[in-house]
Amino acid sequence: MKTDHLIHALALDSQIQSPPVKRVLAVAAVPALAIALGLYFSLLGLRPHLIALLGEPRISFKIALCLLLAVLSGPLVLRLARPGAEVRRPALLLFIPVALLAVSIMAEAATVPEVLWGQRLIGSNAAFCLKSIPLLALAPLAGVLIALRHGAPTRPGLAGAVAGLLSGAIGAALYATHCPDDSPFFVATWYTLGVAIVTAVGAIAGWRLLRW
Repeated sequence: MKTDHLIHALALDSQIQSPPVKRVLAVAAVPALAIALGLYFSLLGLRPHLIALLGEPRISFKIALCLLLAVLSGPLVLRLARPGAEVRRPALLLFIPVALLAVSIMAEAATVPEVLWGQRLIGSNAAFCLKSIPLLALAPLAGVLIALRHGAPTRPGLAGAVAGLLSGAIGAALYATHCPDDSPFFVATWYTLGVAIVTAVGAIAGWRLLRW
């Protein structure tokens, strides 16, 4: 059988099997998020007076940005679970949070004196941020990888990387509600590195666990 025919046959079979993938993901999300939340509240906890502080644009923006990244990554994960599925359009949507972050950096640079840029970038919890985001993302990553194993991804490394991106965004969103560093400089540097670590772990895990 030719490769194109094989992929087409797998795609048709995947369409039949795709509801279980979504269902497994939904089921796996419950304990995964419960574990992540348990770690969050036992090790971090909500930032004091967070509700009152949400009126500050930098705080609400960084939380919303992480949630947006998670929302846009989810459909791409499900697409990659099916062989032959079109992924270009959902992948392009990932540039939306990138563009928003770039705009926020320019706004920060225009409103904050240059002498404070380094201080805003380093913040007060850079190392803790790099530890916390991957830690909070581990359980979600495991749940997403379990769901992907019920599909038939033809690009296991890419599927694992996007699973890591989704999980990293979830971890970042949780951490954002604790983090006292709100500058887009800080978010663009340390949040991005934290999510990138989870994405790299997901790519390696996907390449090893999702091959068939």
